[in-house]
Amino acid sequence: MLTKLKKKVQQMLASQARAAHKVGLTPNKVSIIGFMLALSSAGAYAMAQKYSWLLLLATFFLLASGFCDTLDGIIARNYQQATVLGGFLDSLLDRYADASVYAGIIIAGLCNPAWGPTWGPIWGLAALAGSLLVSYSRARAEAVGIKMESVGLAERAERMLILAAMSIVAFFWLPALGYGIFLLAVLANLTVIQRALHVYKELKKKIV
Repeated sequence: MLTKLKKKVQQMLASQARAAHKVGLTPNKVSIIGFMLALSSAGAYAMAQKYSWLLLLATFFLLASGFCDTLDGIIARNYQQATVLGGFLDSLLDRYADASVYAGIIIAGLCNPAWGPTWGPIWGLAALAGSLLVSYSRARAEAVGIKMESVGLAERAERMLILAAMSIVAFFWLPALGYGIFLLAVLANLTVIQRALHVYKELKKKIV
């Protein structure tokens, strides 16, 4: 949904990409920095049940990680540093980043204030699985030549912004994060279904 906006943001970040390039930051280095920030976000979430202010720190690290995820691609394109290995590394680290953030939330029991100790982890795992499958479905589809950009309600940028917004609200009212995770679980898995239907339609055209 945010694909068009993402392109505008990429244009706006050209100056930051130029500065990063001048100091010697390569796309792979930025990807690794983004991954470390995601791990820091996961750690902050994991301890946020005891110290609520860590929700704000977790949100900061999460958004900083997303910034790096955008910046590495801009550097790669603008300075002809895009490689197959770099793309693979970026995608791999993104999946680990997503999994670690959701794991931190689940481990801390941050879904429980909204859903209880049984349903809280279930919705957390559903959001985690959906998040990974959104990316996997795109990778599998593009491997057979089907374009998937902008297909589906909740791509990674949308999910990250929803999680960040609900984390900020949760600082004032903790159950909000659990409800946000529920929303992410629904939207992510709905996106997987949308992508599966898109692939089915595209493959059917080729068969016909």
